[in-house]
Amino acid sequence: MRKHVVIALASLWWLAPGRQVVAQRTPPDAIYVNGRFVTADRAFSFAEAVAIGGGKFTAVGTTADIRRLAGPSTKVVDLQGRTVVPGLGDSHLHNAGGGPGVDLSRVRTMDELLAAIAARVTQSRPSDLIVTNSDWHEAQIKEQRVPLRRDLDQVSPNNPVVVIRGGHEYILNSAALERWNITATTAELDGGRISRYEGGREPNGELVDRARNLVTLPPPPPKSLDERITDQIAEFNTLHAAGLTTIRYGGSSVEHYRMLEEMKRRGVLTMRVVFLFRPDRDAPASAIPDIVKSWNVADNSGDEWLRVGGIKLIIDGGFEGGLMREPYLEPFGEGGTFRGIQVTPTERYTETVKAINRLGWRAFTHTVGDAAMDIVLAAYEAADAERPLAGRRWGIEHGFLPQPEHFDRIKKLGLGVTVQNHLYLAGPVLAKYWGPTRAAWTTPVRAYIDHGIPVASGTDSGVVPYPPLWTFYHFVTRDTITGGVMGADQKITREEALRSATVGNAWFTFEENAKGTIEPGRLADMVVLAEDIMTVPAKRIEQMNVLMTMVGGKVVYER
Repeated sequence: MRKHVVIALASLWWLAPGRQVVAQRTPPDAIYVNGRFVTADRAFSFAEAVAIGGGKFTAVGTTADIRRLAGPSTKVVDLQGRTVVPGLGDSHLHNAGGGPGVDLSRVRTMDELLAAIAARVTQSRPSDLIVTNSDWHEAQIKEQRVPLRRDLDQVSPNNPVVVIRGGHEYILNSAALERWNITATTAELDGGRISRYEGGREPNGELVDRARNLVTLPPPPPKSLDERITDQIAEFNTLHAAGLTTIRYGGSSVEHYRMLEEMKRRGVLTMRVVFLFRPDRDAPASAIPDIVKSWNVADNSGDEWLRVGGIKLIIDGGFEGGLMREPYLEPFGEGGTFRGIQVTPTERYTETVKAINRLGWRAFTHTVGDAAMDIVLAAYEAADAERPLAGRRWGIEHGFLPQPEHFDRIKKLGLGVTVQNHLYLAGPVLAKYWGPTRAAWTTPVRAYIDHGIPVASGTDSGVVPYPPLWTFYHFVTRDTITGGVMGADQKITREEALRSATVGNAWFTFEENAKGTIEPGRLADMVVLAEDIMTVPAKRIEQMNVLMTMVGGKVVYER
């Protein structure tokens, strides 16, 4: 028998109840020793060192045993006691934020927000359109409100301004309302809302969900494929610096998918990508077969680098438009009449879900309010009656506000839920919209886990900032940026938070036996942290530094 074929690590008493076994036929490409590896395996064991070869972990154990596996060309890295966790995933990401618009991500008062817009106005020609980035929220500023038309008019009386707030709302100044001829008599669009100043019909500048269709923003300047790939590489580098090794795009275009295919072909894809396609929101159910056929891919096809994850649908609005059983708080409830926005009619949505199921694809639906959950589960059950969903890993995106009777229905269908840290950013504002009880229930990760429902953590960036450690911190503390702890009964343990960010993400693509843990045979994705995430005071997790990120045995970020 060769010297390094099998070594049983019986001495690792602290790995109980499991016993790590390493198998090595050839010397590894690299070994990482003197670390504290949180393996996230079934026993949630810890180790001191790993060996890596061919893009996978080939051995896990003590420093002494792993050192013995090294050959003459093996790279040896001493971690000096630092903590290592499996590569982190983001269950629902659009982008890393940023872009050419006015950056509002760092403003903390209304004056700072308006000053940022004013600075852009002074750099612009008269009548130039001013547009902001989307990755900010009013909960981050002292006043806890959005700027409205009259606020924006103070700093830009002539230039049209469009403030993009998250993924569901535009806010316009008077010049912008005039540019697109939006007046007190403009008719509401189905699935949208033109907000008015209290007590009157005058638009206050807010256009929510489908009302944004009244505005046509200029398209970005065209870029070549090479330029778009360069931009995508830069974005992946930003995400790697936050510890991300897998991302799941929460609905994107076929053009985006083709670009990722080309990146994979060229060997420049450093991020593992799960891709949800997004059909035209207005497409009738009868068009779904042709739309899906045009993509020329099958659901769950691909490999560990680029995999088709299903189809993204949407049923209701966001923070300001989640579809509720009970009205919003006043004045948002408009005298008890406003319960949110349904952006897709029930019948068309249900038929679309059934069409997707008949094609053998999976649906994942943006679901915020409890009334939205009623519609989504009823549609999934209608599809299930035609072709069972159990075992196929369909899902719900966000799942803010399930009611108690929803949990058993979710579990019976075999669904998972992707959960994000929206409350961390927007807690106080959600309390204003929905009241403290509904806000504190957002998102009930503890309840999902207790009901045996798979969860995968993420951020919804660039609607919510992307660092996965912020999500980890919020889920274990329920702390928010400006509102303190909300919904303390929904805290989860650090072990649960790590699993939701690793194997929880892998579950949705049937890859829990390929990635998400540090075990022999698993993909060598890992993150080195500046501190021990399992033991440090919780507040330190929020600002913890990522020192190194590895994907497939290759270092893709190093601090």
